[in-house]
Amino acid sequence: MLRELHIRDFSIIDSAAVEFGKGFTVLTGETGAGKSIIINALSLALGERAASEYVRSGTKEAVVEALFDLPSKKSSSLTVRALKELGIEAEDGLILKRIVSSQGKNRAFINSSMANVQTLIEISRGMIDIHGQYEHQSLLSPENQLDLLDLFGGLTKEREAVATAYEALAALKNRIQKLEEQDKERAQRLDILGYQINEIESASLTPGEEEELAAEEKILGSAGHLAEVANQAYDILYASESACLPNLSTIIDNLREITKIDTAAVDSLKSAEEALPLLEEAGYFLRDYKDSVEFNPQRLEHIQERLESVKALKRKYGSSIQEVLEFRDKAAMEHEALHHSEETLGTLKEELEEQKQSFTHMAKDLSKKRQAVARKVESEVVKQLAQLSMPDTQFSIVIEQHPGNDTLNGLQAGSSGIDSIEFMISPNIGEELKPLAKIVSGGELSRIMLALKGIMAKGDKIPVLVFDEIDAGIGGKTAETVGKKLRALSKNHQVICITHLPQIASYADRHLKIEKQVVGKRTVVRIECLDKKERTSEVARMLSGELSEVSLKHAKELLQKSSS
Repeated sequence: MLRELHIRDFSIIDSAAVEFGKGFTVLTGETGAGKSIIINALSLALGERAASEYVRSGTKEAVVEALFDLPSKKSSSLTVRALKELGIEAEDGLILKRIVSSQGKNRAFINSSMANVQTLIEISRGMIDIHGQYEHQSLLSPENQLDLLDLFGGLTKEREAVATAYEALAALKNRIQKLEEQDKERAQRLDILGYQINEIESASLTPGEEEELAAEEKILGSAGHLAEVANQAYDILYASESACLPNLSTIIDNLREITKIDTAAVDSLKSAEEALPLLEEAGYFLRDYKDSVEFNPQRLEHIQERLESVKALKRKYGSSIQEVLEFRDKAAMEHEALHHSEETLGTLKEELEEQKQSFTHMAKDLSKKRQAVARKVESEVVKQLAQLSMPDTQFSIVIEQHPGNDTLNGLQAGSSGIDSIEFMISPNIGEELKPLAKIVSGGELSRIMLALKGIMAKGDKIPVLVFDEIDAGIGGKTAETVGKKLRALSKNHQVICITHLPQIASYADRHLKIEKQVVGKRTVVRIECLDKKERTSEVARMLSGELSEVSLKHAKELLQKSSS
């Protein structure tokens, strides 16, 4: 719901704050009083083109703010989706703001956050329709026309089922396309994978092998040095004239002689006796080790070549033997999948044909139901327009299909099915049917929209409807019919209407009067919400152009009749 509209320095409006209520609101006033300026200002806030001419003479910038309430259960999916994408919370209301400078520059804001004009349009087109000489009309879009037709016909479940089937169809097509694209490179990829797998497997790598080889390489590379120091250590310990072990035996014998006389040497004797077998073990090791150390250049060369092979594989396939082996396993899996891709492709193509058959049946059934609903809407619209002083109007809902390969019978399709739709109309005898968007007359377009909105009110999710010039070329009984239809429409929508006709104004729940005043040698626009007495006077003025006992009496009767 549009709650408030704040305008500053816009055209001849210096400052105005308009509060709107639920139900049906009319804006009235003398010709040229500035009613359409209000709609211009609102349209600017919704994303319409900005121009420096909008800025009030002598001021730097014009500012327009529109405050909306967005009940979550009734909000249009267009608005909800757009706000969600922007990360904007609107539980406490949504403010759309435009600032236009006298130099023609303009800025846009959504809840105090800067935005571009296209974003304003995306958000507002799901909240409000302005019908008249402006272009902020959702029903002019064929996409929205199709949505409304389905909602009116109660085809939501069928539409959702078709959308689900189409998504499944599209997913299968996508998988098949990817496999077919891969098939072009399949042989080359199989060769590459086969080479990689064979190269790794032929190396017969084992985890930990590299560390073992590196340790052996270190020993073989130092064989001469190891033999030399082992010999030297063995000689010192056992083989030389001054060897450690024979001397240690003499030392032990001497300590034993001492302990026979002085027990103070017992601990030293014990230490020497414990050291003797340990040194003998070291001697045995050195004897065997010096004899076992062998310089083997062939083995060293083999190890070095093996380590280089491992490094080469690591450069290609991983930083360790384990990673190289994991690469081989993944390559083997891909090789297996590619090897069987022809079989998989065949299976998917069979599934595609089955899915296409199912989708075709569902889409054809939905299209058939749409045709029936369209004929019903056409008949009802013509009747409604006849009541709105457009008796010779022809109205047609054209449903077409286009060639393609999405269905078994060769039709193009989308998530909404196989149909494209266009509301076509001819307001005058002898004129050919044209798309609704091509209607030039604001008054005709407003009445057409009123008829359509009245018929499709329950399915239409746009909460705010603004009608301008709806009373062009009508009067009397037709005007009363328009008033009744607007009030009926306001049960499901917030309806705002600019009118010159008292018959329409009398059906409103809220009456706003627009008038020009001269303040300090400047023309300004004032907006006043009328009470019961003031409303009677305004309707009287609209009836006769002046206030008199007769016009006031007639106004009271008209208001009483409209409220009953």
